[in-house]
Amino acid sequence: MTQATRTLIRGGRLITAIDDYHADILIEGERIVCIGARLEAGPDTRVIDATGLLVLPGGVDAHTHMENTFGPSVTCDTFDTGTRSAAFGGTTTIIDFALQEAGTSPLDAIARTQAKAASVSHIDYAFHVIVTHVDDAVLGDMRYAIRHEGVSSFKMFMAYPGTVMSDDAAIFRAMRMVGQHGGMIALHAENGNVIDLLIREALAQGHTSPRYHALTRPALMEGEATHRGIKLAELAEAPVYFVHLSAKEALKHVIEARDLGIPVFAETCPHYLFFDDSAYADDSFDVARYVMSPPLRSKEAQSALWTALKTDDLQLISTDHCPYCLKEGHLGRVNQKPLGENDFSRIPNGVPGVETRMTVVYDGGVRTGRISLNRFVELTSTAPAKLFGLFPRKGTLAVGSDADIVLFNPDASHTISAETQHGACDFTLFEGRNVTGQVKTVLLRGECLIEDGKWVGRAGQGQFVARGELGAYW
Repeated sequence: MTQATRTLIRGGRLITAIDDYHADILIEGERIVCIGARLEAGPDTRVIDATGLLVLPGGVDAHTHMENTFGPSVTCDTFDTGTRSAAFGGTTTIIDFALQEAGTSPLDAIARTQAKAASVSHIDYAFHVIVTHVDDAVLGDMRYAIRHEGVSSFKMFMAYPGTVMSDDAAIFRAMRMVGQHGGMIALHAENGNVIDLLIREALAQGHTSPRYHALTRPALMEGEATHRGIKLAELAEAPVYFVHLSAKEALKHVIEARDLGIPVFAETCPHYLFFDDSAYADDSFDVARYVMSPPLRSKEAQSALWTALKTDDLQLISTDHCPYCLKEGHLGRVNQKPLGENDFSRIPNGVPGVETRMTVVYDGGVRTGRISLNRFVELTSTAPAKLFGLFPRKGTLAVGSDADIVLFNPDASHTISAETQHGACDFTLFEGRNVTGQVKTVLLRGECLIEDGKWVGRAGQGQFVARGELGAYW
């Protein structure tokens, strides 16, 4: 389709993290140039009628895994399929991961992941680097990445010994350096050594079914690692960000630290908000769909997470979109969930979620009164943009910001199904769930990706977004 040089979104209800009002938005090129009442449309202006719709800033998902490799398995969504799926879900920017493989540097990881995404991503993207080895050279590369590569956040694992786990000294060294240079460490907080022992003991006793994935990753071990990570950050005088927080035993340490003024931040994910550990009730392999790390927790933990989102003890909702298929060979994908059919420890950890995040959080959060509309936008767009150096280019509706805009019908009901999703995964945790609230139209930097629920975008439309030093909006 031919793209007009100017676009006018007329008659919608604009929602940001702090505002809620009716207005028109005028877009020229890639940016918002005017917001006002009854704006005039010139002869070269395309008009989009937003009457009865919510006008939202495009979603920012700060935690996705597109074609990431973990051991023998590769996540089933590529930057092509995954970002198309994200767009249908109202997400216009993702922060994905560049993995520092053995014998390589963080800069190698960035270049390699850039090559995967550059010509195929349908939405804008940035990177965290997964750091698996720390020495003086690596620390120098991390500093260079912050200053010159637009990558200012780095993920480290306190779990998975023998593969990606870092010891406390390495984490501390990395925290101290990035804290001095405007970066931030994101931690996967579970006590990997104790969990590894529990896994080996379970397998030795013949417990091989998927439900033992949850039984060998107790909430106490997430709590212990979270507390330890906070103390390392406090000593390093650096901020820390906890990914996919699931347990109230971990949440309490985040709350205590924030009350003391320590710069601690954390996300949770939709699967922890809408599912609980009752999913692990039997020994069937179908339970493998719920194998993610950390695992699902109790209903009590779920309630605590919702409260923390409302009170800003948790700052945002990301997906940890890390999809593996339930059926081996689906769309040619191999080494998927069935890899662990006879050994739960070999089941690839992760679930899809990038397409359903906005809708299920609106339906289960806003419509139920758990969070406000403004808080919904903050959790899914503004807060991740601010925390990770994308704001105000991303995460808001403002003059000068990128015209990443979602038109959302708050009254449209539909049933979620894997058959109607647009990624490569063969299941969704929300299969059969009837929800109210639906993405109708999506613009990325002024160009339509989704129009009235139909794809009108083009491959490679997305761009890498360089980020500078973090901390300006903490």
